Amino acid sequence: MEPRKTSIYNTIDMAPQLEYYANTLPHQEIKIRPSLDVLRKTFEVSFPPVEKNISLLSFFLTLQLMRCMLNIWGVILFLRLTWITSQAGIVLGLVIIALAVSVTTTTALSISAIATNGESGTYFMISRTLGPELGASIGLIFSLANALAVALHTVGFSEVVRDLMRSYGTIMVDSLNDVRIIGVVTVTILLFITFGGMDWEAKAQIFFFIVLMASFVDYLVGTLIPPTPLKKSQGFFGYDRDIFIENLTPSWRGPDGNFFRQFAIFFPACTGILSGANISGDLKDPSTAIPKGTLMAIFCTTLSYVVIVITSGASTVRDASGNMTDLMTGNSTSGCLGPACKLGWNFTTCVQSQTCSQGLANYSQVMGLISGSYYLIVAGVFAATLSSALGFLVSAPKIFQCLCKDNVYPYISFFGKGYGKNNEPLRGYILTYLIAVAIILVAQLNIIAPIISNFFLCSYCLINLSCFHASIVNSPGWRPAFKYYNKWTALYGAMASFALMFAFTWWAALGTWFVISLLFIYITYFKRPNVNWGSSIQASSYNMALSFSVSLTDVKDHVKNFRPQCLVMTGPPKQRPALVDFVGCFTKQVSLMICGNIIMEPDKQTQFQDSTDQYVKWLNKRKVRSFYTQFTADTLRDGVRYLMQASGLGKLKPNTLVIGFKSKWMESSPTTYHFFHTLCVRIILFNLYDNTYLLLFAANDISENSDQVKTVFKNAGGTKTIDVYWIADDGGLIVLVPYLLTRRKRWRSCKIRVFILGDEENMKESRDAKIICVFLMPCSMNKFLESVAPYRLYDEQQEGVSVQELKKKEPWKISDKQFEAFRLKSERKVRLNEIIRRNSQNTTLVLVLPVAHGDCPSALYIAWLDALTCGLHCPAVLVRGNQENVLTFYCQ
Repeated sequence: MEPRKTSIYNTIDMAPQLEYYANTLPHQEIKIRPSLDVLRKTFEVSFPPVEKNISLLSFFLTLQLMRCMLNIWGVILFLRLTWITSQAGIVLGLVIIALAVSVTTTTALSISAIATNGESGTYFMISRTLGPELGASIGLIFSLANALAVALHTVGFSEVVRDLMRSYGTIMVDSLNDVRIIGVVTVTILLFITFGGMDWEAKAQIFFFIVLMASFVDYLVGTLIPPTPLKKSQGFFGYDRDIFIENLTPSWRGPDGNFFRQFAIFFPACTGILSGANISGDLKDPSTAIPKGTLMAIFCTTLSYVVIVITSGASTVRDASGNMTDLMTGNSTSGCLGPACKLGWNFTTCVQSQTCSQGLANYSQVMGLISGSYYLIVAGVFAATLSSALGFLVSAPKIFQCLCKDNVYPYISFFGKGYGKNNEPLRGYILTYLIAVAIILVAQLNIIAPIISNFFLCSYCLINLSCFHASIVNSPGWRPAFKYYNKWTALYGAMASFALMFAFTWWAALGTWFVISLLFIYITYFKRPNVNWGSSIQASSYNMALSFSVSLTDVKDHVKNFRPQCLVMTGPPKQRPALVDFVGCFTKQVSLMICGNIIMEPDKQTQFQDSTDQYVKWLNKRKVRSFYTQFTADTLRDGVRYLMQASGLGKLKPNTLVIGFKSKWMESSPTTYHFFHTLCVRIILFNLYDNTYLLLFAANDISENSDQVKTVFKNAGGTKTIDVYWIADDGGLIVLVPYLLTRRKRWRSCKIRVFILGDEENMKESRDAKIICVFLMPCSMNKFLESVAPYRLYDEQQEGVSVQELKKKEPWKISDKQFEAFRLKSERKVRLNEIIRRNSQNTTLVLVLPVAHGDCPSALYIAWLDALTCGLHCPAVLVRGNQENVLTFYCQ
């Protein structure tokens, strides 16, 4: 693609290039387009054309079709399809083929949709759509399925070789061990072929394809050639109406004699549809080759299966002896069983004694019997089994290599190392080889096939599920160009695959999903890989959150459902860990928490260098479920006011403001505590912010140290108490907060004590708290007078200066008239502090309800709050509701 030079702006604008959009694909060098700033400032620069690096191994549509057909055809075609026809009959045999093809076709449609949505292989299709939680799990299962398929086709090849050796009187050990020996030797030779690289593997596949096509032609020609007496003794009579009618219905025999068992044995004959997607990086045009090649391969192979079922069922009887003496010499057929009687052969003796060794039900190589040349069919068996085994031996390590390089699971990256110019996963080849050898030692095709079917069905289930999920969440990133894809066909494919897993081998299905569940739990709750793949699960989370948030606006508020939704003025959260931990204790998984940070204009340049993501990561690492938002303002007053009004969405808006209270408030600037008092009064008295409540947090034993990691709220509360001083009825917020705290595990053993003033006749007994009545006693005011002395005007001692003039200069200070007017209230605060210190010496947390006064000077109000918490040896929380009920003692 040639870069485009603009003649208007004279910048280095580039024409659209695919490489700029590959930033989500790993193991690929990311190209970054020029930034807007660069485009504005840079003069026109000449760039060389962008050359796309295409592998020397480029497959066109024909080669994609060939590869898919080779991997779909395999051992089941030649060694089990005619036996399945004898068990299920022609009708149910065609039903089995139709059901299996319906699953693989819907999966192929889903694969085509993903392939036209972006360039990627099978593992990337699944993982980047489902996310690491499920995508990585199925990637592991799918690579294992490919490794087991190597063993399946190798065992099929070994059975044919063993039968050939036995026909010549050669036996190495016994029937079972001969298969094991031949299988291990065969897979070892295939391993060395893969070590030779993809070029050798491609040349071998072309040769196998030619042999396979020749064997099919040989089979079809053989059905038309009149059978010899020897072939008739083995059960092949050519096309016959009676044989066709007899073989229409099923004849279940042995432990595998049921529909789903036969289905499970046949299903591996339909796998291999992902072979093209597995090597999509080697295809010249994957988005075109994968859909057309895969669907054409499914059609061609399905047609071949249907032809073989019908032709073999119409020309070969189920039971034959292979004995020439069973030829009938007379015309009498009395006592003769089966359609062969009308054709002059009597196999009744072996049928009744169940000793027949020939026919569809007893001889695995009926296709060789029917064909014109037996050895050409044997060559076809070799080609089908070896090509499939070789294809799976190549694809399994490559899928596993991609999984290893994602670093989702530990201890597997060792197998992801690539070698040579094609980045061949040699270690992965060896691992696949070892797995295949272990399964080859089973040496029984009918046992291996259902297990492999289980793994492939699981893979197909999740592939279809990923497409369906991506469709229903309407993610903008899901835009497949394949027009025949439909989300409902994907859903059918997922449900059918899931159901068939349990119908085939229920214990293997349970084991597979159990392993996937364990891997899912490990990724979700323990590993949590640092990856962002833009999966459909992420899109679904957004859709669900948006839908629930909108629907929440129609939900009416009720006192029983009240939750303190907190806006916590933390600044940078890691600078106030105690404040964050405290609020997180009673909001986690219960209500909303937002950490707010007001950035002053002078600090804007330095503060914004620490991004929002950094603070969110800190909160997540601390296991605090909170949002973080920052707001730029000229003053703290404006920033808090704007943030309170702008935070939240719909019903998910803060209703409780949480502010840290400085223990050394006198060292702060007067403007700060003047604003602080103004803020408290506006919230509590005038209710400017839609039913907002106030929590002031004073942790006297916690310093605001950014290096601090552990706070008292991260420790267990033990068996101490949480003391609540409910001195005025504000709606009950001061009682609700400690109750929510005791629902947490580390606070569960704490007991709540509620202290009230006067008698307790009006208080209802509670099973959640102990109620204690206290009385305010006279106390000394000397220390309080000393603390407020620097903030008094002493206006009566200053002659010639009016109080208004002094107040105009220092509005936060206390006039003598104001001090005397609020003396009684000041005494009550000091007396209450003495009661708190006397009764709450060994408590875990103290909650006090302050009373707000609109005409109280700022310095005096802050002094009251300081007096309430002075001398405490535990964190104190000043809680004030807005006179609205937040709890109820009645079922209403």
